[in-house]
Amino acid sequence: MASPARIPLLPPPPPGGRRERARGALLGLAVGDALGAPAENMRPSQIRARWGRITGYVVDSPAGTDDTEYAIFSGLLLARHGSALTVAHVEAAWHQWIADLDEGPFRGAGFSERGTLENLRRGLAAPISAQHRHAWSDGLAMRAAPFGVFAAGRPAEAARLVAIDGTVSHDGEGIYGGQAVAAGVAAAMAGAPTVSVVAAALSVIPEDCWTARSLRRAVTVAHLGERAVRSAVVIGGYPWTDLAPEAVGLAFGAYAAADGDFTEAVLTAVNMGRDADTTAAVAGALAGATRGVAAIPPDWTTPIGPCRGSCLPSMKGHHVLDIADLLTPDEDVPECRIARHGVIA
Repeated sequence: MASPARIPLLPPPPPGGRRERARGALLGLAVGDALGAPAENMRPSQIRARWGRITGYVVDSPAGTDDTEYAIFSGLLLARHGSALTVAHVEAAWHQWIADLDEGPFRGAGFSERGTLENLRRGLAAPISAQHRHAWSDGLAMRAAPFGVFAAGRPAEAARLVAIDGTVSHDGEGIYGGQAVAAGVAAAMAGAPTVSVVAAALSVIPEDCWTARSLRRAVTVAHLGERAVRSAVVIGGYPWTDLAPEAVGLAFGAYAAADGDFTEAVLTAVNMGRDADTTAAVAGALAGATRGVAAIPPDWTTPIGPCRGSCLPSMKGHHVLDIADLLTPDEDVPECRIARHGVIA
């Protein structure tokens, strides 16, 4: 964790606006995930050859992927425990909601999740459960936005909590990527301008870590557009696209290039390819928190329904907007909504 002296002071979240920003962040995540999914693991040239420039959904039935389902998972966990969250709580939830149940078609999602599940099923506990070959992946970054929503205006607290969540599944750069996203969303939830959102993300991770270097390179060239951002960040010779330093850099670069505009941030992330569902989900969460739910085009939000449980069957039926409401106390939320799908008692 960075020194508290490096963490920028932020205003408290605007009165009455926290829920709208929360809904923007989590619906923005789901929209970015659904828009980016078809372009995942593709190069920009492949995207252009197939669709031209992606400007909206390119499939008939768009939906969120593991990014949305794991964000719902972390949001529900946070709604139950809040700031009292512990590694033991997270580990128990992984067992109860994922590891000890039959898996969906995604079979637990990406490399980091697969490694974590295998370790948990072997009886290994955190942090040993995170000792697998993909602890540096963007699997924590993709589910980090709920922590920024919960800790609106408190990037250090958002970073602390997401690191607790990540201890079960990630280490090193994988943790730093999640912390940068959570802190950035927390700053955006307080109405911070783009430059302060980026500063908040950088303030909670080591200055010399790979994630920080990647993020700085991306935002430095963001004014030159998506090609410059991609060239500054992507590890071209590496076959996997879920590197946390790369994905987080691309997402913040897209967000900075758009100066927080939701549509432009998400489409920039999508059209850069690589782990496009995750980069667009993160860019969507940042921009959605910055501009609020009204900034998301209605034709993009309409297809986003309750979670299908394609990856995590236990998350089926939950909607990201319900999670946003659970994590924001601006208005009373009936307690029964937390348990209506039988996941939280």
